[in-house]
Amino acid sequence: MIRHIVSLRFRPETTAEVKAALYKDLAALSGHIDGIMDFRTFANVSVETDLVRGFLDVFWFDFRDRAVRDTYLADPVHQAIGARIVAELAGGIDGVFVADVDL
Repeated sequence: MIRHIVSLRFRPETTAEVKAALYKDLAALSGHIDGIMDFRTFANVSVETDLVRGFLDVFWFDFRDRAVRDTYLADPVHQAIGARIVAELAGGIDGVFVADVDL
């Protein structure tokens, strides 16, 4: 299983409603792409503020395997949601950090 972890640094003016809509659309990918096992969103509650560097929002997908992850990455619906997310981030693409781990 692959856990795809994404940490985001939203612009200060991005509302909770906008974030919720983006996460709802991401969650809907579970019904769109076979092999998505789980989707979760979290607030980063670390007290290591200097190390957090504004990355206060986190989500992850659990994919059955690397092939599902690769399907997700190439999927046009995912790419459209991703573009909407990047438009809301401080610094655009610099406002996202991704890590994939093999569980």
